[in-house]
Amino acid sequence: MEKEYEEEELRRMRREQRRREIRRRKKQQQLFQRMIAAGTFAVILTVLLIIAAGRMGKEEAGQKESSREDMAQESPAAEKQKGRPETEADKEQEDAEEEPESGSDAAETEKGPYRFQETEDTIQPGEEIVSTNAILVDVEKKTILAGRNEKERTVPASMTKVLTLLVAVENIEDLDETYTVRADAAEYALAHDCSSAGFEKEETVTIRDLLYGAILPSGADAALSLAVCVSGSQEAFVEKMNGKLEELGLSGTAHFTNCVGIYEEDHYCTVYDMAVIMNAAIDNEVCREVLSAHTYTTSGTDQHPDGILLSNWFLRRIEDKDTGGEVLCGKTGYVDQSGNCAVSYGKGENGGSYICVTANAFNKWKCIYDHAALYRRFGQGNQNSENL
Repeated sequence: MEKEYEEEELRRMRREQRRREIRRRKKQQQLFQRMIAAGTFAVILTVLLIIAAGRMGKEEAGQKESSREDMAQESPAAEKQKGRPETEADKEQEDAEEEPESGSDAAETEKGPYRFQETEDTIQPGEEIVSTNAILVDVEKKTILAGRNEKERTVPASMTKVLTLLVAVENIEDLDETYTVRADAAEYALAHDCSSAGFEKEETVTIRDLLYGAILPSGADAALSLAVCVSGSQEAFVEKMNGKLEELGLSGTAHFTNCVGIYEEDHYCTVYDMAVIMNAAIDNEVCREVLSAHTYTTSGTDQHPDGILLSNWFLRRIEDKDTGGEVLCGKTGYVDQSGNCAVSYGKGENGGSYICVTANAFNKWKCIYDHAALYRRFGQGNQNSENL
């Protein structure tokens, strides 16, 4: 394992030299574009304000004139109606109008196949859990076992790619279909200082390779390639992602702007939302297979005749920890705004199935230990809250 890790680190160091030069050129281009955009925006804003001021003046004058006409045209019958006592029929009609809609659809929206409810037994993790946001849910009972700021908005970072995986799999029929990686996908990863699966421009790989490349090493090159393959552009693919959030009942608390997980102000969700997304993903056989792989070797290509060895280091690091069971699936994330975060799925010794999500731990090992502690607390069936 150490030899594989050293080889992977060596490849990363070589790519880092290329990253620095591309980032420098990218920053210069972005600065120039922002200067142009700022000037254009100022001109447009001024024009819009002038137009809006003119319209408001016209509307105000029109409203005054309309009010005068309404007062002049009010009939004696209308005056009489104003003074008529309210009848029982009127009251029944008002009650019918005010009564809220109810039914199975409303109940399904509130509960749903992937909704989790707090119970009187839901606990708040203690000081042992260092992540500022955390949740552990019982997949089968649909209950929240432990929660800390679980419905507070946070930054999902590369946990985003769980939804990227789910949307891609739902929109692709043949996973052995090939796709040629575009130059902008490789450059995107370098320019945004993202993790990369290591695919090179003009390299022809299978869709299956891209799925594993997006999850195991959290490759931005693979995630962006999936987006373009499915929808033609990242922007069109993100529309599908937000459509899936709406389908899952999360559109009120979650919104994504990219398929990779880079920080943007309007790219957010809660750890509760991420638990729902993970639940939907593990219910998909292909997604579950990808998320549970510890290693995967991509198919051979001209650029990589022996393929690329990919590793899910979260699963490999937690596999020997005491979790009171086994952690089967996982995806990590990190940006400055989110700290170290992860979403995982595991089975307890007691037979229970759980999903754990944490965010904002101050290093990757603390993130792993938080997951292990939460699983151990409930996977062993130990109900002593002092253990958390």
